[in-house]
Amino acid sequence: MTSKPITFVTGNSKKLEELLAILGPNFPRNIQSKKLDLAEFQGEIEDICRKKVTFAHKLVQGPVLVEDTCLCFNALQGLPGPYIKWFLEKLGPEGLNKMLVGFEDKTAQAVCTFAYHPGTDGDDIILFQGRTDGEIVSPRGPIDFGWDPCFLPKGYNVTYAEMGKEKNKISHRFRALELLKRHFDS
Repeated sequence: MTSKPITFVTGNSKKLEELLAILGPNFPRNIQSKKLDLAEFQGEIEDICRKKVTFAHKLVQGPVLVEDTCLCFNALQGLPGPYIKWFLEKLGPEGLNKMLVGFEDKTAQAVCTFAYHPGTDGDDIILFQGRTDGEIVSPRGPIDFGWDPCFLPKGYNVTYAEMGKEKNKISHRFRALELLKRHFDS
C-alpha cells in the first residue's frame, strides 16, 4: 500500500524550495504543498507548532507538515522569537539589526521547528527542531528571503543571504529536516 502524500502547508515558495532541496530526491514520501491561511498562534515555539499542525490537519484531513521559524536575540531574552515575521514586516532586516544597537550582545539563535501530523485523528504530533547559533549584523547579500541578510552563522564570515546553496547544508532548517529524514528512514 502506498502512503498518502504529506502536505507541507506553506505559502512561501522559498521555504518549499529549501525543504525539497534539503530532503532530496530519495526522501521516502511524496511532498505536496498547499497554501492555507492558518491562525497565527501565540506562545512558546513548541506550543505554537502543535496548535498550527492540529489546525492544518483539520483542514487537510491527511498527513500534514508545518514549519515555524524563529529568530531569538539573546540580549532580548529570546525575542522576537516566534514573532519574527511581524518584526521583519515592520522593520526589515536593517531594523532588526538596529534593535540591538544599545546592547553589547549581538548573538542570536535561528530556530526551525517542523511539526508533523501523521494524518489520523488521535495520532501523535512529532516535532523536529533545528537550531543554529550566530549573530545579528548589518544586512549583507540579497534581501529576497526574510532575515537571512542580517544573520551571520557562528563560524562563518558570510550571512545566510550571501551563502546561496551552502545555507542548505548548515542552517536551522537543514538541522530540523535532518531529524525528519531520520524519522522516515527508520
